Amino acid sequence: MEPIYLNLSGRIDSNNAAEVEQLLRAQIPESSAAVVLDALALEYISSAGLRVILRLKKNIDDLKIVNVNSEVYEILDMTGFTEMMTVEKAYRVVSVEGCEEIGRGANGTIYRIDQDNVVKVYNNADALADIQHEREVAKLALILGIPTAISYDVVRVGESYGSVFELLNARSFSKILATEPEKMDWCVKEYVELLKKIHSTLVPAGKLPDMRETAIDWARFIKDYLPEEAGRKLLALVEAVPQDDHMIHGDYHTKNVELQGDEVLLIDMDTLAVGHPIFELASMFNSFVGYSELNHETIQQFQGFDFETGLRFWRSSLAAYLETSCEAKIREVEDKARIIGYTRMIRRSIRRKGLETETGRAEIAFWKEQLLSLLERTDTLLFNPHELEVEAAAENLAMVQTFVEERLAMADCPPKALMQIGVAVEEIFINIASYAYVPQKGKAIVRVEVSEDPVAVTITFVDHGVPYDPLAKKDPDVGLTAAEREVGGLGIFMTKKIMDDVAYAYEDGKNILTLKKNL
Repeated sequence: MEPIYLNLSGRIDSNNAAEVEQLLRAQIPESSAAVVLDALALEYISSAGLRVILRLKKNIDDLKIVNVNSEVYEILDMTGFTEMMTVEKAYRVVSVEGCEEIGRGANGTIYRIDQDNVVKVYNNADALADIQHEREVAKLALILGIPTAISYDVVRVGESYGSVFELLNARSFSKILATEPEKMDWCVKEYVELLKKIHSTLVPAGKLPDMRETAIDWARFIKDYLPEEAGRKLLALVEAVPQDDHMIHGDYHTKNVELQGDEVLLIDMDTLAVGHPIFELASMFNSFVGYSELNHETIQQFQGFDFETGLRFWRSSLAAYLETSCEAKIREVEDKARIIGYTRMIRRSIRRKGLETETGRAEIAFWKEQLLSLLERTDTLLFNPHELEVEAAAENLAMVQTFVEERLAMADCPPKALMQIGVAVEEIFINIASYAYVPQKGKAIVRVEVSEDPVAVTITFVDHGVPYDPLAKKDPDVGLTAAEREVGGLGIFMTKKIMDDVAYAYEDGKNILTLKKNL
């Protein structure tokens, strides 16, 4: 049942309290379960007026007072009325007509209202609960060390509400990219540094929503719109992502990252959650690429720069986040992010009646085609920045070497050890490419790990080929003459000689060869 709205106005004191009470009661049906008293025009209230409200409260459990000016609110607060019922202050009215839009998200739009301040206007007309939630999570993020702006005021904007933030002369990264393209590399660096700070922040249990549960709901929703096997696999992939209490922003794009002076700030915090980074990367892919793949004008309207800029920024940011220039590694993680990204976009479009329009049907068909292709070749949504999975083929050796060398460079590996490890990596990978899957094809995993005490590099090769222990082969007799020696067999021998430890195991249908080099 809808609440009954009644207006309070002028003064309510000893002179007119009885009359006001009689008038109010006459307007309240006996069947009414909820009453809202609108105090926008109420200028004054004495104890006599308070007694009127108290008697109404005794008869109406769900009694609420809204739009209370600061003077009347102070009276209600000091007399305990704010504790016994909901009392909402009147909100300053702000207009955003002609104001610059500096950000737009799922729940609202951010406008600059003057040089010092911005206001986030919520899409939901009854947004007070949303505003309170965003204030709380923003304070939590600030306490945990994430640089962000805290709302200092709540205002009315048209038929909705807004949160006001102080952002003195701040510029979004979208505006910087659009007007100063030469700062692309700087923006990528700062953007990724903040992203890593967010993802390394552990959040106390229960303080933020779990993005994994949200993504499972997405997968369940579109499961019935996919072939049965693909739908089951999608849901299984998402459910296999472990629960993670590290922070993710949930809407991390360049309009939500601001430069204020020399400080980079994160804004639009209502999507803050916890979860595995793959969910964040999926949202980033959608912002910079996914929503604009079929219509490149979309990103221009949303971010203020063209599709090529968005694609370059996304790929550069992903490479910086993974700390690699290896195209195979970047593509591997991008494909995992795309699975979540397409799932989210398909669900969103269907819920917004996309199947009822020609444009919507075309988008859904495209995203579905991409998703099904990705599902065919993906077995997990998890990724390890220090692990590369490639087809075990000789032509991929250079890619493997580049990936390993990047990891060794970050560990300040000495030149001699770098050369020796390079030799060992080549010998082992070529050996896998030549023999593991013949005549079929298969993948190899190369994992690089650096330990600090003692400083050492461990490189692990994993394949699902035929079981083969290269260490079981007898070492060649290097004392023989050229005429007496057989060609071949030196690769594993050299690897054992130049590495400090080499170990082999066959587990769960996998060949696992581990090389260790002390630095």
